Amino acid sequence: MAFDATAAETTIFDALLAARMRHGGGKVILQDADGAAMTYDDLVLASFVLGRKLCGLMPGHEPVGVLLPNVPGLVVAALGLNAFGRTLAVLNYTAGPRNLVSALKTGQIRRVVTSRRFIEKANLQDVIEALGGAEAAPGKPVEIVYLEDVRAALNWRDKLSGVISSRFARWVHGRQGGAPERTAVILFTSGTEGNPKGVALTNANIVANCQQIFARAEGHFTPAMSVLNPLPMFHSFGLTAGTLMPILNGMPVILYPSPLHYREIPRLIAAKKPAVLFATDTFAAGYARAAKPGDFDSLRFVVAGAERVKETTRALWAETQAVFLEGYGATECAPVISVNVPGATRIGTVGRALAGVETKLVPVEGIHDGGRLLVRGPNVMAGYILDDAPGVVLPPEGGWHDTGDIVSIDDGFITIKGRAKRFAKIGGEMVSLAAVESLASSVWPGANHVVVALADPKKGEQLILVTDKPDAERSALQAHAQDHGFPELWVPRALLVVAAIPMLGSGKTDFPATNAMVRQTRAML
Repeated sequence: MAFDATAAETTIFDALLAARMRHGGGKVILQDADGAAMTYDDLVLASFVLGRKLCGLMPGHEPVGVLLPNVPGLVVAALGLNAFGRTLAVLNYTAGPRNLVSALKTGQIRRVVTSRRFIEKANLQDVIEALGGAEAAPGKPVEIVYLEDVRAALNWRDKLSGVISSRFARWVHGRQGGAPERTAVILFTSGTEGNPKGVALTNANIVANCQQIFARAEGHFTPAMSVLNPLPMFHSFGLTAGTLMPILNGMPVILYPSPLHYREIPRLIAAKKPAVLFATDTFAAGYARAAKPGDFDSLRFVVAGAERVKETTRALWAETQAVFLEGYGATECAPVISVNVPGATRIGTVGRALAGVETKLVPVEGIHDGGRLLVRGPNVMAGYILDDAPGVVLPPEGGWHDTGDIVSIDDGFITIKGRAKRFAKIGGEMVSLAAVESLASSVWPGANHVVVALADPKKGEQLILVTDKPDAERSALQAHAQDHGFPELWVPRALLVVAAIPMLGSGKTDFPATNAMVRQTRAML
């Protein structure tokens, strides 16, 4: 199908109802790793039942936080909140207590939906304790809502109301104030100094990106093909590309709760026989190394994003019949900007921009082949929510999002040259170098610190801390991070102690010289 920007101007729940009409209410569209399955009719009914109950327990218009892994309950909660015109904030349970508390304050999120079973299994009691003692705004403490309690409180009236609502679904949804231009989802990404900033995505942003992806894959993705998605939905890649895009286009989705289970996922693929797998480079390589002959026989496509694909990963997957496709995106773009597809693939690039996405290159001093990439389109966010303006959506100037990436474009194919911002991607996670420097400064406040990101064959990048603290040890950083709720990813892999960190005449750190020092030292080891 060709992408139709006008048709994308709808809500996520309306798009779900349209998909049910096209593909039939009895079609199984969502499964978990244990085999529990939901049809379109089941999903609509469950969304109305849970959504109405949640909204009754959480009156008002504030965003509702959800802290859950990849399970059907998360999808039902998300669609249920959308059915009743509420905004969903998907929280990153791996971010650590400090960042999660900051995210709640930035988004002014007063209520968080989670599961006792999940909290116990993932050992997140410290996170719940921190969230329960936090305030979304002065005088507004955060309330933790457990799905187990919500389900126990459901009665026959709730279920009957859900049945009636599902039969008049479009009318009921329309009365709840859902609108294409309203913020449907808030996701959080690291700010320059490590404070999370919210990315406000409207209904139309997400529906548009779902349609753009499927339109680009026309003739390759079909409703007869199922998808395995192990990517967490607190990442836009896992939420939009891995979950909502297939559901809204008739492709059954199999959810797996963690992408880190390298041995289990190949076995699951062998058992469930999906045709499409969504993964990052790091995860895709791990699955390929752990797989046994025949595990991937059902796979036709592996779609990788969130980090650069390495040649070693391509070589691993070249031994299978699956076609390996690399794409590119940003949370701010819901997220997919471009992707390679069969018949329009160029290795080493991230493909051509999706239909409806405009690109613009801003010249960068010292870069002769390419520039800083700006994009505009129906999938570009409503705006950022920053910690110094909680709850306020600040739209991108002129609708253009600055990706912060230096790229070149040849015949429409986009090649990523490098990142302009001081961030590192480790296993698909964005890590602020400035935030890690702040962590080091909190341990050794009297010293100077600079973090350098180097390529890593397994995780994409690794962090090296350059410091003039003579007795600095990694164990002290690790202990401080654990004690204060900082993510493990923020702990540099190695430390380089120097007599003095290179400085510019202006008094600022000379980052290029520091990078060169680290690379020279590494080459000598």
